[in-house]
Formats: sequence, C-alpha cells, structure tokens
Amino acid sequence: MSFTALIAGALLGVERACYVWIARWPQSFCAWAARPSVAWLGAPVAVVEKLFYAFKGLQLAIFIGWCYLHDPSLVPSAPAAVIAVGVVLFLAGQLLVMTGFYRLGRVAVFFGDRLGYDAPWCSAFPFSVLPHPQYFGAVLSIWAFFAVMRYPHADWWVIPVIETVYYAAAATLEERSVAAQGASGRGACGRAASSPTLSKD
Repeated sequence: MSFTALIAGALLGVERACYVWIARWPQSFCAWAARPSVAWLGAPVAVVEKLFYAFKGLQLAIFIGWCYLHDPSLVPSAPAAVIAVGVVLFLAGQLLVMTGFYRLGRVAVFFGDRLGYDAPWCSAFPFSVLPHPQYFGAVLSIWAFFAVMRYPHADWWVIPVIETVYYAAAATLEERSVAAQGASGRGACGRAASSPTLSKD
C-alpha cells in the first residue's frame, strides 16, 4: 500500500473511531463535550452533529484529493456504461442515507439514544430491510464515486476497500455497545436510557 493510501486511511479512520468512542463510551464523550472549550458548541447531540459535518468535509476533501493526485484534470475516466451504472448506484446509496436520516430524525441520527435522549427503535423502511441502511448507502455511494472517477485505473478500489472495512467494523462495534448501555438503565448524560436506534453515514 502506498504512503498516500496510508495517510488517506489514517485520516478517514478518525471519523469511524470517533463514532465508536461515542457509541461504546458515551460517558467519556459527554465529559469531553462538557468541557468549556467544547460546550459552547451546544448539547452533546449538537457536538456530534458538528463533528459529523466536519468529518464529511474531511472525507470529501480526501476523495477529491485522491482523484486529483492521480489525475489533476478530475475528469471521470470510466467508460460510459460504468459511469451510467455508477450514477444509478450513487443515487441509490444517497437515497438510503437520506431515508435513514428522515426516519430517525436529528436526535437519533447523532447518537441521541446513546446519550440518553428518547429515541425509540425504528423498524420502518429502510431499517426493515437493512440493519445499517445509512452505512450501506454510504459505502455504495463511495464505490460508485470511485468507479466513475478512477475506473479502470489500478487505484480505483483502494479508498472504497478502506472505507468498506471501516464502516463494517464501526457498525459491528457500535451495535455491541447497545446491550451494554441497555443493561445500565441510564443514559450517558444523566437522562433515562431509551431503546437503541442505530447509525449515521
């Protein structure tokens, strides 16, 4: 693996590691969010939301930067058929992400259930079909993006594989934390714990 891939992987891993931290050790996150240097951003859920947008900006910068380093023109390199399929898959992935956001609502999306807010379990579509539709949709969109931008070059699969591993690991680690929190009977920030609702992209 190239040095560029190692750097990209390390930077992309920060987001997933942060979400695992919040999901598995919410008390620790709440204590951090209560520090004056962080608390001005708002309640813990608001802090997670701002982290989310910051991480999405970093993720997008890495994706575009990867494409630019390999081809400064940033012109899609895939054949027309691959581009067509890629666009369809990208839109399908984003539809899953957005539908998941709509179903959960702002509080549940940003770990409200782990932070002690009332966030009932969601079983409506797409959660009726996929346990982590937002993660699945995000990974699908990432593969589609790099297929359009970098296929058939040898590097086209590198970032998608890294992100697939990260999202799969995060989904598993975050899910395991649900049982532990449910057993405690309390939310992390002094609220009564509620039923778990999973995932963001």
